[in-house]
Amino acid sequence: MLAGLVAAAVVLPVSAAASPDVPAPSPVGFAEHTALPDRYDGNRANLAEAARMAQDAGRTGRAAKLRAMEADGTARFLAFDGRGKGRAVEVLGDLETADRVAVLVPGSDTTLDTYQRFRAGAVALQQRLRAEHPRSAVVAWLGYDTPGTVSTTVLSADRADVAAAELGPFLDRLGQDAAPGARFSLLCHSYGSVVCARTGTGPQVTDIALFGSPGTGAGSAAELPTGARVWAGRGGADWIGHVPHVRVGGVGFGTDPVDPAFGARPFEAGPGGHSDYLKPGTASLDSLTRIALATAAPTTPEVPGA
Repeated sequence: MLAGLVAAAVVLPVSAAASPDVPAPSPVGFAEHTALPDRYDGNRANLAEAARMAQDAGRTGRAAKLRAMEADGTARFLAFDGRGKGRAVEVLGDLETADRVAVLVPGSDTTLDTYQRFRAGAVALQQRLRAEHPRSAVVAWLGYDTPGTVSTTVLSADRADVAAAELGPFLDRLGQDAAPGARFSLLCHSYGSVVCARTGTGPQVTDIALFGSPGTGAGSAAELPTGARVWAGRGGADWIGHVPHVRVGGVGFGTDPVDPAFGARPFEAGPGGHSDYLKPGTASLDSLTRIALATAAPTTPEVPGA
């Protein structure tokens, strides 16, 4: 019965269609300590080849989306894989000089076919960060196979466990690319909050923000494998607030992170919906900017769903 309740709660009116299999080159392999410009160039070439192969195979929709990712030819990817639903890790800002780096971790239905929606939030965040702190960068981390919103995979932490095993080492490597002593924040949306809650982090990660979260699988922030400050917020119109915050037999994710009992620091998320947290002009974007810059102060907790 629990599985049915959770499944019914997460079915949205709009859901991304499954990505068809498309031909694409294998990801580019780089030697250890390859310079950032060389990695950017290699992944940009791989992206262009993936677009060409998709076009030649008659997958014009995917080809168009990949060409959009190329933008004006200056896109900087630390990783790119055009196979299947795809993976991409993009840098916005100058990573080598950044002493504050925000890593965005997306939720369900984020694929190469929906990447521009994810990227728009990353761009909005970087514009806000740069205005307040020029030595900042955003990393849009689509580094895992996200579950479908309407699927059984979104009901368990299986995908999150696999993703966390990738994200933790990635953060360690990222510290070698940024400015010496750089500090990182993890900004984690929806199912991405489940990923972040399972990711062990070192001292370079100072803050973790969970927003639009279905839960983490943990009973409290103190149980998370991190020494970072843990924040939680939810927009007033976010449907995720109606998801049952229970966990039985590996189904569901337990305590609501915005519940004061979870112990996260609350932040103002405004009246927006599930996809509005990083939209320009929102209270949530203001809050996430301050969290990324380590200048945020907790707001007064509210009763979940009130």
